[in-house]
Amino acid sequence: MKKILALCLLSVSLFGQKTPKNVILLIGDGMGVSQIYAGLTANRGHLNLERVKVIGFHKNQASDNYVTDSAAGATAFATGKQTYNGAIGLDSTRVPAVTLLEMAEQKGLATGLVSTCDITDATPSSFIAHQLKRSMHEEIALDFLKTNVDVVIGGGRKYFEKRKDGLNLLDTLRQKGYQVHATLDLDGVTKGSVFALYAEENPIKVMEGRGDALLKSAKKSLEILNQNKKGFFVMIEGSQIDWGGHANDADYAITEMVDFDKSIGYALDFAKKNEETLVIITADHETGGMALMGGNMKTGEVKAAFTTKGHTGQMIPVFAFGPGADTFGGIYNNYDIFTKIKQALKLGQK
Repeated sequence: MKKILALCLLSVSLFGQKTPKNVILLIGDGMGVSQIYAGLTANRGHLNLERVKVIGFHKNQASDNYVTDSAAGATAFATGKQTYNGAIGLDSTRVPAVTLLEMAEQKGLATGLVSTCDITDATPSSFIAHQLKRSMHEEIALDFLKTNVDVVIGGGRKYFEKRKDGLNLLDTLRQKGYQVHATLDLDGVTKGSVFALYAEENPIKVMEGRGDALLKSAKKSLEILNQNKKGFFVMIEGSQIDWGGHANDADYAITEMVDFDKSIGYALDFAKKNEETLVIITADHETGGMALMGGNMKTGEVKAAFTTKGHTGQMIPVFAFGPGADTFGGIYNNYDIFTKIKQALKLGQK
């Protein structure tokens, strides 16, 4: 009886919940409250996000600016360090900082990065690379080879095979045992390590026919990563909500928001069934200063205006579901998300 009680106590966290074995971090780049509500309106009054009951907000300043960019914002999530705009996996003094993905690898967890942009872009690269500037795409691509990341799905193929230094990193990845693909036709890939770069640079918009590429990528990543008995960490990014904001194009931002929500729904279904998975949904920053001027829940009509073509300094919502979710309620700094995930997965512990 004493042994059973001890085992129960070990499996319960300080907050009365089981400790998660897996973490799915979903980042809607540029997604503020307005983008969420615009997507909800366009989707006739509902989003999968509504299923999440634990909600908080994060403050997201860069070390050198009140308004963060994606590099500093994602680096804060990935490393727990507040840093300057443009930094990839570095602290404010330009010193490399260990990332959640690297810590997960050290613990033997499976890891993955999924995005609807160039995989060497600011958000995904901040979890795996360490470079002075986000524009250093070829240097960032080289950093991917310094890890044992299990699943990478996104765009940016040219930075791996059509490089100024003449190297073909895709050949190197094949030599390391990766299944390398130039499309999302991954039905035959059921296990092992995979590198799928289905666009030369950035994948096209949903409005231009991208279809369910993000949802397919999310499903495939979870299928493969979940085979690791120790657990996994994966970052899944809905990248182009941000680009709709930069373009002040409400339809662009909204269609990308609704598309991102499909992957949120799948992640929540996975976590509900799995019961050992913590799902966190947030954004690095808001883009466009989007304001909703009118709409119709029945028809899906949305009237929106924008205050800028850049980012804004708005607080960003954080949604959490699964074991350990309660720690994500309240208001805190963006770099605290790193600490919360690190503690949830017990990273850095022997």
